[in-house]
Amino acid sequence: MNLTQKTGLETRELFLNGEITCTELVEAYLENIKRDDEDLNVFVTVMEKEALEKAKELDEKRERGEALGKMAGIVVSIKDNIAVKDVLMTCSSKMLANFVSPYDAVVTRKLKDADAIIIGKVNMDEFAMGSSTKTSYFGVTKNPVDPTRVSGGSSGGSAASVAADFCAVSLGTDTGGSVRQPAAFCGLVGMKPSHGSISRYGVASMANTFDQVGVLAKSVDDVHYVLSILEGSDVRDATCIGNESLQLDKIDEAKPLGELKVAIPDIFKTFDVQDEVRGALENTMAYMKSQGAEVEFVNIESLDLAIAIYHILVNGEIAPNMSRYDGINYGYIAEDYSNIEELYVRTRSEGFGTEVKRRIMIGSYIMSMDHSKEYFDQSLKMRHCMIEEFNNVFETHDIILCPTSPTVAVPIARDMTPVQTYMLDLFTVPVNLIGTGGISVPVRFEDSLPVGVQIIPKKSNDHQALRTAKELEGNI
Repeated sequence: MNLTQKTGLETRELFLNGEITCTELVEAYLENIKRDDEDLNVFVTVMEKEALEKAKELDEKRERGEALGKMAGIVVSIKDNIAVKDVLMTCSSKMLANFVSPYDAVVTRKLKDADAIIIGKVNMDEFAMGSSTKTSYFGVTKNPVDPTRVSGGSSGGSAASVAADFCAVSLGTDTGGSVRQPAAFCGLVGMKPSHGSISRYGVASMANTFDQVGVLAKSVDDVHYVLSILEGSDVRDATCIGNESLQLDKIDEAKPLGELKVAIPDIFKTFDVQDEVRGALENTMAYMKSQGAEVEFVNIESLDLAIAIYHILVNGEIAPNMSRYDGINYGYIAEDYSNIEELYVRTRSEGFGTEVKRRIMIGSYIMSMDHSKEYFDQSLKMRHCMIEEFNNVFETHDIILCPTSPTVAVPIARDMTPVQTYMLDLFTVPVNLIGTGGISVPVRFEDSLPVGVQIIPKKSNDHQALRTAKELEGNI
């Protein structure tokens, strides 16, 4: 029995039934990590000691007949921009390469309280800025399905850790598709819930009105189960109001596939997508129709501007968020400087990578007094127009269906311009712009690389996306 190929809920059931111990489960994952991670470059920090100690604790609790938490028997990895107390939190940047978090993020604390076994912190694009994990200070994370290709980004390490059988579940963050796109590239399920569903306290901010913690796993059930534990309001995060639609019992209130009205953005007809992606969406549409769903194309005019709106607003939020990294309180500090201004300049010049610098510079330009009304304020108005346009679609349709990414995982060796890279997020950034949820479900890929299709529900109706994903899982 290969424990590491099972889902989290399967390993939990085996543990609760006394068929395995958590110690042998963790040891099996660690064996895979020691064998394969030198090549794949998934982990920034492997928490071997902590994971084995937690496994032993759970084994002893079971032996004594004590109550076990909801995550007992499930091994988890965590993206390295989420705080775990007394463990490195680098955000895959030289700026924080030696920073040890003094506290747990809320999501980390919820996992620990539920008896999850955290096996380590995983690689990512630097400060979550990228779509490939190629901007990491620690090097690119390879795709376990095809190591010549990227695992996606910015949560590429999260996706790769599950796809490589290093853990059953991983937490990532999603600002413009950073959970869903890596899930699609690695053949996994990945969900970003509606904005405000899960506390961001203890998560390094990239763009506050876009960021949301998400979950990647091998099954919809695993993703749903973990989201139901993480969901909830938090006074420490002013944007976090919770989302009861993520609770397990709410899925029964969602419509079955045969009763759905499904909208497909008509931009898909003209946008340049790879043949594998086009075929996957068409097969999904055909299956949904065969089950009784109504599927039709709709016009969403604002999608043509989604990438531009997203990057103006996101970079406008990035610039002030990055200003806290100055070498004074924590993080990297330059050694050679003669005054305070030179300290700031040298620290930030040496501590940040190219993509982070690019976005800080663009954001600073956008938010300057002369340009904020011209760019940022106009983009905010367009964001509200997009929200209204999507809400109009949801008045007559239950979900929106589209590809997760216009391409399969791109080769690591392929050089792409920043604009080409940004265009990979065309189908994911609208979800973050309008604040709703989105889930990527893998389409079977025996003869090709993994492809994901994305299900988008109305905001705070995430149970509908989960139910539809569950009914599509294994059938497309």
